[in-house]
Order: sequence, then structure tokens, then C-alpha cells
Amino acid sequence: MLRDALQGLTVLDFTQIAAGPTCTMLLADMGARVIKIEPPEGELGRTLGPAWVGADSALYHGFNRGKLGVCLDLKHPDSLAIVQRMVAEADVLIESMRPGVMARLGLGYEALAEFNPALVYCSISAYGQQGPYADRAGVDGILQADSGLMSLIGLPGAPPCKVQAPVVDVVTGYMACMAILAKLQARQRDGQGGHLDVNLMNSALALQQSSITSYLRDGALPTPIGSAAPYAAPNEAFQTADGWIMVAAYNGNRWERLCSVLGHAEWVEDPRFVSSGQRVKHRAEMQTALNHVFVTQPTAHWLQVLRGADILCAKVANYGDLLDHPQLAENGVLAPVEHPRHGTLRTVGFPVNSAEAAAEPYRPAPDLGEHSRTVLQSFAFSDAEIEALASSGALRERRAVAAS
Repeated sequence: MLRDALQGLTVLDFTQIAAGPTCTMLLADMGARVIKIEPPEGELGRTLGPAWVGADSALYHGFNRGKLGVCLDLKHPDSLAIVQRMVAEADVLIESMRPGVMARLGLGYEALAEFNPALVYCSISAYGQQGPYADRAGVDGILQADSGLMSLIGLPGAPPCKVQAPVVDVVTGYMACMAILAKLQARQRDGQGGHLDVNLMNSALALQQSSITSYLRDGALPTPIGSAAPYAAPNEAFQTADGWIMVAAYNGNRWERLCSVLGHAEWVEDPRFVSSGQRVKHRAEMQTALNHVFVTQPTAHWLQVLRGADILCAKVANYGDLLDHPQLAENGVLAPVEHPRHGTLRTVGFPVNSAEAAAEPYRPAPDLGEHSRTVLQSFAFSDAEIEALASSGALRERRAVAAS
């Protein structure tokens, strides 16, 4: 099973909010022991709501399942020795601080590689570890803007718009996970670790492969066109009598079938619509013609008609609709996480072989400092050492939590 593929791997997680936690969540989903190390005030992701699960945000719970929680004050002089001892036995360290911060704390790659040359050290940042923007902080929305992604989104003439879901953060987490797994494979050959530079800017560009490649070829700036695809038509949403339907019928056979089932076979021979390229050029006229037909019947009618003709289509669903989607139960990707105080929390589970993955229960996201003592014990810290570190303030244990 994929859920135990990384058993025996130890990951130290110094990340917060979404990009880094996505990466470490995936590693935990695949069986790695992920130790989430937070500052005394907790990571920023705990504060981002609504919605809430007890005192912490649902976002925090959504990105941190399966991890063990340790709370350290990295500014305390005793914390450096704690991390060094953990690093000596760890396989992977992931951090998402601004470039240079970990080095100033004595926790940069070069310093920690002295304790463990096989350590795979992954830095996640906004713009990268080098260059004129390296010192700049950035979050998902800033990178959606700075990478050009926001220029593609929305309606013509409308104010700038971004994807509400943190797509740049999440794809960066997937990129980081992929890079770590590749580096671990290389380590099996040469025994050497290394420093990985994963950043939101590069990930945002990767999301735009088609648009940027097209621009580099013809120099034509893309502009917002709503739900439509700039390279094919029809490939967009149309209003129905009671909602919206997305239709992709841009190849020849499907366009002909669409014209037939809509009762307008003459459109096949219309010079404006004879090819996808012509339909892109005359998109406004095509949309007007199709809208006049689609608005006459409800979405369910068109779904039945179009699917019967093997025309790609889908209802433009909201999250309420999504929960009733018949494929979700089969795929098992919406998985329960049993929390000892908050009951059953539902989340998006591991997305590969998801039904199989969901068969193994997910551990809930940790409370702040929940596993501080047990994790240090696993690294051969004695009870006396742990008590001394807790007394000094370098180590914090689980905060008091209220019952739900």
C-alpha cells in the first residue's frame, strides 16, 4: 500500500500555512514519521479562519493530519542542540522560513549537514534562495499576482481576480514532495543528501505551462475570458434555465454532434464555426448562439442530452453539490479523521489510490506541543534532560485545551 511506502523515514517539518504543510502531509500519508516543529505561539496557519475546529482553524487541520507535534523556541540557546540531535537521525528536513533565517539560527543546510551528510534538506520560499527577490516574503495571492496567473482569471474588464483555493501553495507542496522523493532515490545510490530549492514563483509558472508557452511563441498577451479556454471552443460554461453547464465540444466530431442535438445542424457549415480556430476567433458569436439554446432548459436536461451524445460536459457545481457527487464515495477521497475532542472531521485524503488509502485511519493534526515529550524520548533524550529543557523554556509541552 502507498500508505506505508515511506515507513522508517523521519521528517522534521519547520513549515507553516499551506505549501510546506502540504508536502509534509503527503509524506505522512505515505507512512513517513513527520515531526512538526512549531514556535511557542504555534504556526500561523492555526489562526487563519473561518472555519474553526476548537481554537484552531480548519485550514490547519486540513493540512497537518498524520503528524507529531513538537513545540520549540528556536531563539532559545538550548534549542539548537535539540534539533542537532534530531537531525543526526532524521532523513529529511523541510523549512519555509525566509532565506537566511534558518542559517542565522544555526539550522542552515551547511551547518546541519555536518551532523548528517545524508540529510535531504528542502527549503520552500516565495522566490528562491538566490537572486534579487530572495529576501522577499510572499504568500499564495502575492505569487498569483506576480507570476501573471492573476492576469488570466476573471471576466473581461472586471477587477483582478484570483483562484480562491491556494493553488500556488498546494502545487508547491506537491513539487517539494516530488523533489524530496527523487533526492531520496538518488541518495540510495550515492549516500549523499543535499539542499533542494523549491519556490512558489517557479511553481506558479509551472501551473501556466500552456499560457506562457503560447506567449513565448506569438507574443500575444492573454486576457481574462471567464470560463473559456483560449485555445479551443466551445470549451466554456453556458447558462441554463436553472444554473450553468460546462461544455467541451471543440473537436470536429463533438462539435457536429453538439450542433445536431441542439437542433442547429447548419452551424457545422457556418464559416465562423467550421473549426475550433474559427470558433475561437468568433467566440462571441458562438457563445451568443449557444446561449440562446442552453438557457431554454435546466441543467439536468442538458446533462442527459449531451452525455447521451458523448459530449463532454459537467454541471458547474458548488461544494454542496460536490458532497452529493456519486464518484466521491467510490473514490474515497473525502476521508474521515477521528479527533479525540472534536469528533469526526472530514477532509480531502491522499489523492492517489484514495479508496485504498482511506482504509487506513488518518491521525488528526497535533495540538501545539502534543508530542514534545514522546518525540524527544524517541531520540534518546532522558526524562531529566526533557525536564531541564522544559524548565528553561526551550521545549514547550502540550498547551491546555478545552473540550469541544
